[in-house]
Amino acid sequence: MTEDVHRQGKKIDELKEGDSLTVTETISEREILLYLGLTNDTNPLYMQPDYAAKTEYGQTIVPPILLTGIITSSISKLLPGPGSEIVNMDVNLISPVYHNQIITFDFEVIKIDTMKEVVTISVEGVDEDDERVLDAVIMVRPPKLEQLALDETSSLEGVDINE
Repeated sequence: MTEDVHRQGKKIDELKEGDSLTVTETISEREILLYLGLTNDTNPLYMQPDYAAKTEYGQTIVPPILLTGIITSSISKLLPGPGSEIVNMDVNLISPVYHNQIITFDFEVIKIDTMKEVVTISVEGVDEDDERVLDAVIMVRPPKLEQLALDETSSLEGVDINE
């Protein structure tokens, strides 16, 4: 049996204020098409250049849900990581993001509430010109110690350890 089959994220007692993460992403037309296909979102701002050119944006933009998807994915995979649950999300979309634009997301743990077992993470997204495109505050419940212990015991049900 291999070790670490399901990696767990950091538990609340393993996090500290100031912990940070930087993620840089470029959202391609392929990713936008996948999103549009999954959701049947037909907003012409996202994929119709002729239409978008006539708007205040001047060109097609990235659906905001794809930006929030990068945030939630980073929390689920990296900080705090697997097993984390987002319990509240407040996102301020400052400027549009255009296709193939490079966006850097800076995450920082700004508060740890051990009584409520919740960590607050601030996120700032900037484009390649260092202009802010979004700000967010995310409340996350990291994996719990009891949950991990319970998961480990339940995974042993029906296994004879004497074999």
